[in-house]
Amino acid sequence: MKIFAISDLHLAFSENIDKPMDKFGEGWENHAERLKAAWEEMISDGDLVLIPGDISWGLRLEEAVADFDWLHSLPGTKIISKGNHDLWWGRITYLNSLYDDIVFLQNECYVPDCSGIVVVASRGWPYPGSEEYTEHDEKIYARELQRLRLGLEAAKAKAPESRIIACLHYPPSDPGGRQTGFTDLLEEYGVWKCIYGHLHGFPAFGRGIKGELRGVQYQLVALDYLGAKPKLIYDSTDEPREKE
Repeated sequence: MKIFAISDLHLAFSENIDKPMDKFGEGWENHAERLKAAWEEMISDGDLVLIPGDISWGLRLEEAVADFDWLHSLPGTKIISKGNHDLWWGRITYLNSLYDDIVFLQNECYVPDCSGIVVVASRGWPYPGSEEYTEHDEKIYARELQRLRLGLEAAKAKAPESRIIACLHYPPSDPGGRQTGFTDLLEEYGVWKCIYGHLHGFPAFGRGIKGELRGVQYQLVALDYLGAKPKLIYDSTDEPREKE
């Protein structure tokens, strides 16, 4: 089994939504068509695709269904978590009743069929000291930290020996690796990899943490950063080499 990641799909297949992304510049021309071609070439039904936020421009669930149907038509199991533009997000139990190959992840963990991996998620949020953060963000910041902790606690309870992949929408830290509530939690629970999106275009790509810091590997997986090609972040066939 392989695990891929790509965020910020910004889909708009509903006839009620007019949100062409090509006006946002390089990297967004025909992005859905390019993503589908790359997805079908790279990903198989037995694989997992992590999508940390900003999936659909739909304001209500009924406007986002066309985008979920499009994802449903693609191979693999999709793990979706919330982004700042996912205004359609509603009751998690109902969302998880809609598709057999799409998991909406919040306050919980997901344990794939493959041994040794567990996935958690939080939307994340601007952190104290970042450019976006204001006093009005304090409550949401604290709530998203709690959501992440709930997922991490679930991961430790259900898969205590597994490596943890954390999906955030917002970057959890800056390029210098400033300690934030998010990085503190990732380190406390021994997270293996943290993927995130939200950052688009130059110079924004450079505003998030990347590489390994204090035992956690950080990767930006925004669609335009990846050139609309899902990024391979785990391959079970590599396990024997990792253990040698």
